[in-house]
Amino acid sequence: MYPFRQAFSGRPIYLNISMKIHIFGASGSGVTTLGNALSNQTGIPYFDTDAYYWIPTNPPYSSRRNPTERNKLLTNDLNHSADWIIGGSLLNWGEQWLSAFDLAVFLWVAPELRLERLRKREFQRYGNLIFTDKDRKQQHEEFIDWASGYDSNLAHGRTLQAHENWMRELSCPLIDIRGDYSVAERLAIVLRQMEQHSLK
Repeated sequence: MYPFRQAFSGRPIYLNISMKIHIFGASGSGVTTLGNALSNQTGIPYFDTDAYYWIPTNPPYSSRRNPTERNKLLTNDLNHSADWIIGGSLLNWGEQWLSAFDLAVFLWVAPELRLERLRKREFQRYGNLIFTDKDRKQQHEEFIDWASGYDSNLAHGRTLQAHENWMRELSCPLIDIRGDYSVAERLAIVLRQMEQHSLK
Protein backbone atom coordinates (compact mmCIF):
# COMPACT_ATOMS: atom_id res chain seq x y z
CA MET A 1 0.00 0.00 0.00
CA TYR A 2 1.58 3.27 -1.11
CA PRO A 3 0.76 6.84 0.03
CA PHE A 4 0.31 9.21 -2.90
CA ARG A 5 1.28 12.51 -1.38
CA GLN A 6 -0.92 15.49 -0.92
CA ALA A 7 0.56 17.66 -3.68
CA PHE A 8 -1.34 15.87 -6.44
CA SER A 9 -4.70 15.01 -4.89
CA GLY A 10 -5.33 17.36 -2.00
CA ARG A 11 -5.11 14.37 0.35
CA PRO A 12 -3.06 11.17 0.55
CA ILE A 13 -4.34 8.34 -1.65
CA TYR A 14 -3.61 4.72 -0.75
CA LEU A 15 -3.59 2.07 -3.44
CA ASN A 16 -3.57 -1.48 -2.14
CA ILE A 17 -2.19 -2.96 -5.35
CA SER A 18 0.92 -4.52 -6.78
CA MET A 19 2.20 -2.79 -9.90
CA LYS A 20 5.01 -3.36 -12.33
CA ILE A 21 5.51 -0.28 -14.50
CA HIS A 22 7.65 0.43 -17.55
CA ILE A 23 8.50 3.98 -18.69
CA PHE A 24 10.22 4.41 -22.04
CA GLY A 25 10.94 6.83 -24.87
CA ALA A 26 13.82 8.49 -26.67
CA SER A 27 16.95 9.58 -24.85
CA GLY A 28 16.19 13.01 -23.43
CA SER A 29 12.41 12.52 -23.32
CA GLY A 30 12.32 12.57 -19.51
CA VAL A 31 12.09 8.85 -18.72
CA THR A 32 14.54 8.86 -15.80
CA THR A 33 13.12 12.08 -14.36
CA LEU A 34 9.56 10.72 -14.39
CA GLY A 35 10.70 7.32 -13.12
CA ASN A 36 12.45 8.84 -10.11
CA ALA A 37 9.53 11.20 -9.43
CA LEU A 38 7.07 8.30 -9.52
CA SER A 39 9.33 6.25 -7.27
CA ASN A 40 9.60 9.11 -4.76
CA GLN A 41 5.85 9.61 -4.83
CA THR A 42 4.88 5.96 -4.37
CA GLY A 43 7.83 4.26 -2.70
CA ILE A 44 8.05 1.75 -5.57
CA PRO A 45 11.73 1.16 -6.44
CA TYR A 46 13.05 2.50 -9.73
CA PHE A 47 15.47 0.62 -11.98
CA ASP A 48 17.19 2.14 -15.03
CA THR A 49 18.10 -0.08 -17.97
CA ASP A 50 21.32 1.88 -18.54
CA ALA A 51 22.67 0.45 -15.28
CA TYR A 52 22.36 -3.02 -16.79
CA TYR A 53 23.10 -2.31 -20.44
CA TRP A 54 26.44 -0.61 -19.74
CA ILE A 55 29.44 -1.84 -17.76
CA PRO A 56 30.64 0.90 -15.36
CA THR A 57 33.62 2.58 -17.05
CA ASN A 58 35.41 5.91 -17.11
CA PRO A 59 34.34 7.54 -19.35
CA PRO A 60 30.88 5.99 -18.94
CA TYR A 61 28.68 4.41 -21.62
CA SER A 62 31.58 2.96 -23.59
CA SER A 63 31.37 -0.81 -22.89
CA ARG A 64 28.20 -2.90 -23.32
CA ARG A 65 27.33 -5.89 -21.17
CA ASN A 66 26.74 -9.31 -22.62
CA PRO A 67 22.95 -9.54 -23.21
CA THR A 68 22.59 -12.76 -21.19
CA GLU A 69 24.41 -11.26 -18.20
CA ARG A 70 22.48 -7.99 -18.58
CA ASN A 71 19.08 -9.71 -18.50
CA LYS A 72 20.10 -11.94 -15.59
CA LEU A 73 21.25 -8.98 -13.49
CA LEU A 74 18.04 -7.04 -14.13
CA THR A 75 15.79 -10.03 -13.48
CA ASN A 76 17.60 -10.86 -10.25
CA ASP A 77 17.18 -7.30 -8.97
CA LEU A 78 13.50 -7.17 -9.90
CA ASN A 79 12.85 -10.47 -8.14
CA HIS A 80 13.65 -8.77 -4.82
CA SER A 81 10.61 -6.47 -5.17
CA ALA A 82 6.92 -7.23 -5.56
CA ASP A 83 6.52 -3.85 -7.26
CA TRP A 84 8.95 -1.98 -9.49
CA ILE A 85 9.40 0.69 -12.12
CA ILE A 86 11.75 0.12 -15.07
CA GLY A 87 12.89 3.14 -17.02
CA GLY A 88 14.63 2.98 -20.38
CA SER A 89 14.35 0.96 -23.54
CA LEU A 90 13.87 -2.81 -23.49
CA LEU A 91 13.83 -3.21 -27.26
CA ASN A 92 15.49 -6.49 -28.24
CA TRP A 93 15.85 -7.61 -24.62
CA GLY A 94 13.53 -10.57 -25.15
CA GLU A 95 9.85 -11.26 -25.74
CA GLN A 96 9.29 -12.00 -22.03
CA TRP A 97 9.14 -8.25 -21.37
CA LEU A 98 6.08 -7.81 -23.58
CA SER A 99 3.92 -9.41 -20.87
CA ALA A 100 5.92 -8.37 -17.78
CA PHE A 101 4.14 -5.09 -16.93
CA ASP A 102 0.87 -3.95 -15.40
CA LEU A 103 1.26 -0.52 -17.00
CA ALA A 104 3.54 1.03 -19.64
CA VAL A 105 4.18 4.75 -20.15
CA PHE A 106 5.59 6.13 -23.42
CA LEU A 107 7.08 9.64 -23.47
CA TRP A 108 7.72 11.78 -26.54
CA VAL A 109 8.85 15.37 -26.94
CA ALA A 110 9.76 17.32 -30.08
CA PRO A 111 13.27 16.49 -31.37
CA GLU A 112 14.61 20.04 -31.11
CA LEU A 113 13.65 20.28 -27.43
CA ARG A 114 14.92 16.80 -26.65
CA LEU A 115 18.31 17.42 -28.28
CA GLU A 116 18.64 20.76 -26.48
CA ARG A 117 18.05 18.92 -23.19
CA LEU A 118 20.65 16.30 -24.09
CA ARG A 119 23.30 18.88 -24.94
CA LYS A 120 22.68 20.67 -21.63
CA ARG A 121 22.77 17.39 -19.74
CA GLU A 122 26.03 16.35 -21.37
CA PHE A 123 27.64 19.68 -20.45
CA GLN A 124 26.36 19.48 -16.87
CA ARG A 125 27.81 15.98 -16.52
CA TYR A 126 31.15 16.40 -18.24
CA GLY A 127 31.80 20.12 -18.60
CA ASN A 128 34.23 21.44 -21.19
CA LEU A 129 35.74 17.97 -21.70
CA ILE A 130 33.14 17.35 -24.41
CA PHE A 131 34.74 20.21 -26.35
CA THR A 132 38.41 20.11 -25.31
CA ASP A 133 39.21 16.40 -25.03
CA LYS A 134 39.46 14.72 -28.43
CA ASP A 135 38.00 11.35 -27.39
CA ARG A 136 35.26 12.80 -25.22
CA LYS A 137 34.30 15.26 -27.96
CA GLN A 138 33.99 12.41 -30.45
CA GLN A 139 31.92 10.36 -28.00
CA HIS A 140 29.64 13.36 -27.36
CA GLU A 141 29.16 14.10 -31.05
CA GLU A 142 28.44 10.43 -31.83
CA PHE A 143 25.88 10.31 -29.03
CA ILE A 144 24.07 13.45 -30.22
CA ASP A 145 24.13 12.15 -33.79
CA TRP A 146 22.63 8.84 -32.65
CA ALA A 147 19.97 10.57 -30.54
CA SER A 148 19.00 12.86 -33.44
CA GLY A 149 18.10 9.83 -35.56
CA TYR A 150 15.30 8.66 -33.24
CA ASP A 151 12.36 10.43 -34.89
CA SER A 152 13.67 9.97 -38.43
CA ASN A 153 14.16 6.25 -37.70
CA LEU A 154 17.81 6.45 -38.73
CA ALA A 155 19.31 5.61 -35.33
CA HIS A 156 20.67 2.16 -34.59
CA GLY A 157 18.34 0.22 -32.30
CA ARG A 158 16.09 2.72 -30.55
CA THR A 159 13.82 4.65 -32.92
CA LEU A 160 10.29 6.03 -32.80
CA GLN A 161 9.08 3.44 -35.30
CA ALA A 162 10.67 0.60 -33.34
CA HIS A 163 9.06 1.83 -30.13
CA GLU A 164 5.65 2.24 -31.77
CA ASN A 165 5.88 -1.29 -33.18
CA TRP A 166 6.97 -2.63 -29.80
CA MET A 167 4.22 -0.92 -27.83
CA ARG A 168 1.59 -2.52 -30.06
CA GLU A 169 2.87 -5.88 -28.83
CA LEU A 170 2.50 -5.04 -25.13
CA SER A 171 -0.15 -6.94 -23.21
CA CYS A 172 -0.72 -4.19 -20.60
CA PRO A 173 -2.47 -0.79 -20.69
CA LEU A 174 -0.35 1.95 -22.26
CA ILE A 175 -0.25 5.68 -21.49
CA ASP A 176 1.05 7.60 -24.52
CA ILE A 177 2.19 11.07 -23.40
CA ARG A 178 3.35 13.26 -26.29
CA GLY A 179 4.27 16.89 -25.84
CA ASP A 180 6.19 19.20 -23.53
CA TYR A 181 4.40 18.39 -20.27
CA SER A 182 5.91 19.20 -16.91
CA VAL A 183 7.07 16.42 -14.59
CA ALA A 184 4.14 17.19 -12.28
CA GLU A 185 1.66 16.91 -15.16
CA ARG A 186 3.10 13.61 -16.32
CA LEU A 187 3.17 12.29 -12.79
CA ALA A 188 -0.47 13.23 -12.24
CA ILE A 189 -1.47 11.37 -15.43
CA VAL A 190 0.29 8.19 -14.31
CA LEU A 191 -1.03 8.39 -10.75
CA ARG A 192 -4.58 8.77 -12.06
CA GLN A 193 -4.17 5.63 -14.15
CA MET A 194 -2.75 3.74 -11.15
CA GLU A 195 -5.68 4.87 -9.02
CA GLN A 196 -8.16 3.70 -11.67
CA HIS A 197 -6.36 0.36 -11.81
CA SER A 198 -6.74 0.00 -8.03
CA LEU A 199 -10.50 0.52 -8.26
CA LYS A 200 -11.08 -2.32 -10.71
